[in-house]
Amino acid sequence: MIIKDEIQELLHSTETYRVERTTSTGDMDKFQEAICAFANDLPNSRKKGYLILGAYDNGELSGLKVTDDLLKKIAAIRSNGNILPIPVMSVDRFQFPEGDLLVAEVSPSDLPPVRYRGRTFIRIGPRRDIATEAEERILAERRMSFMATFDTMPCLAAKLSDVNTELLRTKYLIPLLGNELVESDTRPIEEQMAAVGMYDTEHQCPTYAAVVLFGNKPRRFMPGLYVQYVCFKGEDVTSEVENEMQLEGNYCELLPRLESLLELSVIKKKPVFVSILREEMVSNYPYQAIRELLLNACMHRDMQSNTPLRFYEFASHLEILNAGGLYGNARPENFPSVNDYRNPLVASTMKTLGYVNMFNRGVGQVQTDLKENGNLPAEFNVNLITAFKVDVRVSQSYTKEDGGKTGGKVGGDVALIEMTDIQKSIIDLIGADASISIDLMAVKMAVKKRTLEREIAKMKQKGYISRTGSPRSGKWEVIIPYNCVIEIV
Repeated sequence: MIIKDEIQELLHSTETYRVERTTSTGDMDKFQEAICAFANDLPNSRKKGYLILGAYDNGELSGLKVTDDLLKKIAAIRSNGNILPIPVMSVDRFQFPEGDLLVAEVSPSDLPPVRYRGRTFIRIGPRRDIATEAEERILAERRMSFMATFDTMPCLAAKLSDVNTELLRTKYLIPLLGNELVESDTRPIEEQMAAVGMYDTEHQCPTYAAVVLFGNKPRRFMPGLYVQYVCFKGEDVTSEVENEMQLEGNYCELLPRLESLLELSVIKKKPVFVSILREEMVSNYPYQAIRELLLNACMHRDMQSNTPLRFYEFASHLEILNAGGLYGNARPENFPSVNDYRNPLVASTMKTLGYVNMFNRGVGQVQTDLKENGNLPAEFNVNLITAFKVDVRVSQSYTKEDGGKTGGKVGGDVALIEMTDIQKSIIDLIGADASISIDLMAVKMAVKKRTLEREIAKMKQKGYISRTGSPRSGKWEVIIPYNCVIEIV
């Protein structure tokens, strides 16, 4: 608390943004607005503000007698609930021959914006005012700078060698900053990483975000950083296990594996009768919706937890259980309209890597995709304290008993096999050269090798093509050409 000699200086101070003098003793709104404004410290001086009762604007004392009741009245402002977050302040009485002074000393808040009855007050020189949207944003950004999230904290047990810096450079820095800028940057990699929040120069170690996204063995530092996938034959965890796997690695490795798991194992299709010569393929779950839910779970999870992200597939539904409940401004009463980020650096990096867009497709789009695919809306359990749970039921179109084989028989026991343009091109290339490599296919078709591999995997699964022999000397075989009418058995 300020001392008596310093009060004398403040009475005639020119730092008007730090001092408000008044002769009033009863205008509680005025006092609380002033305290709120000092706590916000818009100039970011990090200096304390002073509300002085018993002095004129020119610094002369008014002859006030400060009673114990007045002291209690002003001191009660701190905890009466009108100013939030609660201000850090102290109140004292100072006696002079010309009269008393009551001084409220207010510290700048580490959690701005501070509001009085929902309004953000600031000091503009000697004047008190309500903050504009831009000024609110400045205060909100300052709040974030005071609050280090887990992903931005130093991973003290890790070394630079625990991060794949080449992967970080090629997958993140170049897309983020541009190849020319990265190539011309002669600074040590530690400094380059520090500039984007991936390295802590004070402790000489990578941040947790760097380990999560680009670490060589991230589970050494975060044991729960993996996905546990289990496929059950029945409706609960007591039923027989059909398939089980543990997916781990940094997010540059893990997220593509999750996408492949969905495409090759979880998302299934079957034909449903449309007409005599045509069947329509129906999915049990829409790929984009389930991908969105899984990637968001990876992005929002509590990475300090030892519990893995649980992805369970049952006979009639999927379950995603994630460590960490709703975070920040997101609460059960405002979900899903309000979102907040537990791991903002991880989230922004995943955006740069192309996995999310931070303002993402959202729950609304997920629900739309599910509806269009014949699924019931996803069920979100947001009332769990330490976890977030999503349940998705299998498509009702997919489970219809009269679809697929039965439908074909009713229509005349035949169906037209329909393929995508990529699949048709694959058939054509194999027909021209049964020993053609996937690499050459990708060049001729001008598509990514990864995309081609996905399509080939689908075609093998559906029995359209097969491969015999080794990757180098083997041969392809077309089992079912496109536009082929087949008998449904």
